[in-house]
Amino acid sequence: MGSGTLINADRLWTRLMSLAEIGATPAGGVNRQALSDGEIAAWHRVIGWARDAGLTPSTDAAGNLFLTLAGRDRATPPLLLGSHLDSQPTGGKFDGAAGVMAALEAVVSLAEQDGKAARDVIVVAWMNEEGSRFAPGMMGSEAFSGERDIDAIRAARDADGVSVGEALDRLHRAFPDLPHRPLGGAAGAYLELHIEQGPRLEAAACTIGVVTGIQGKKTFHVMVEGAEGHAGTLPQQERRDALAAFARMASALHAEIGAVDADIKFTIGRATVVPNAPSVVPSRVSFSIDLRHPDNAVLDAAGARIAVLCREHAPPCTVTVTPLVDAPSNAFDPRLRASIAAAAREQGYPAMAILSAAGHDARHLAKICPAAMIFIPCRDGASHVEHEWAEPDHVAAGASVLAQVLREFSVAAVIET
Repeated sequence: MGSGTLINADRLWTRLMSLAEIGATPAGGVNRQALSDGEIAAWHRVIGWARDAGLTPSTDAAGNLFLTLAGRDRATPPLLLGSHLDSQPTGGKFDGAAGVMAALEAVVSLAEQDGKAARDVIVVAWMNEEGSRFAPGMMGSEAFSGERDIDAIRAARDADGVSVGEALDRLHRAFPDLPHRPLGGAAGAYLELHIEQGPRLEAAACTIGVVTGIQGKKTFHVMVEGAEGHAGTLPQQERRDALAAFARMASALHAEIGAVDADIKFTIGRATVVPNAPSVVPSRVSFSIDLRHPDNAVLDAAGARIAVLCREHAPPCTVTVTPLVDAPSNAFDPRLRASIAAAAREQGYPAMAILSAAGHDARHLAKICPAAMIFIPCRDGASHVEHEWAEPDHVAAGASVLAQVLREFSVAAVIET
């Protein structure tokens, strides 16, 4: 069949590269964090493309962007497809953006070639998937699926003290004519294309990854409290050195939890020292923990040890461990997965089943409707970096497979699992 019969590959690539200009970094990456000026500019550009194609834009209280192609039967739950437009501070051109652009291309091509679908088809750009500016991530999809309260989301603050609520209000003021829809709602199914963010597809020379599910994830914020002191006068035995306590905790956590088995992923990715002065004993250290495993039982057992180990190694300091994210492993819809595999086969693209090691908005949509993901390769498996890269042919192939699945399920009244 080939991608040329279902989508316009040149238009898709041109738009994806145009979007990458917004927030472009000198090293060739993208810094377009959630609810920033860059994301507002990206909204303007994407909304313009959608309106040109006859799609209707709208938003909700969580700052999700919806681009709707109206169907003949507007009472049937819509088919959603998309990803996110925000990036890491030193992110790449493809993480999230490729999924939104592929979804837009698939829907625009459907409108151009077939007119209306049987049901509404909606392209979605979810708010704050990355969690780089506001933690935790995936706020938009969690709000949509009812997993997080909008007031709790609005209360979160970035490193500069700006709340999500303040940033959301600013976003909405930038689009005064954009209709607001109720938060949440029924969905017939959800599809998301994404770069793999790992090396397996490239190593296997596979163009399409049929994602079986997403491994579980827990995150924590840990605060260690000690006391400041003069580095030259305070005796060692009298010190309540928060950084020394952190070092003991980090060593114990890596030794036990990081060695659970070959599938465990344990990361301390951020640590902040106060006052962070060369000649002052540190009084406070805050740090993050990211824990992942495909087996929920192993994940839960490892997660339960984090607070225990921190408390054991904190004295003479004190420690507070705050859970942030608790996302169990999930499996994607079997029928949608079979349709993705069949579309890849019919279009001549090599495909393989693959578990997602990274989290995605599809995890939360899978709790309220049938959901599935399509992976495409990224060079060397590199992502969340400025040199992140996906080949144009692979982007087109993924979008073409997405378009075929979209056409199959946009006419179905019910998606049976």
